[in-house]
Amino acid sequence: MKKQTAGREQLGDLAPVFAHLNDDVLFGEVWSRVEELSPRDRSLVTISALLAQGAYPQLKSHLLLGKEHGLRKEELVEVFTHLAFYAGWPKAWSAFALLREVYP
Repeated sequence: MKKQTAGREQLGDLAPVFAHLNDDVLFGEVWSRVEELSPRDRSLVTISALLAQGAYPQLKSHLLLGKEHGLRKEELVEVFTHLAFYAGWPKAWSAFALLREVYP
């Protein structure tokens, strides 16, 4: 997995500790634990959690990452449909718009 630098690039000057935690701990240590959970599965879990929160800017970023990790559009359509009943119809509806952008 490529080294994450978005934290430092976007927030390094404003919140260097947060940027370090994002890049080095979350993406450097947690996401690298591939024996415990594959990057593909971590993407699926993360996408589900972000949809449930309605965190759409982060959701789009993780849809792009999930695509890199091999998640297929058809799988995500099924996940979003399933989550609509647990996380809320409007959240799933909004997430489908992002899915269409990432998987044209």
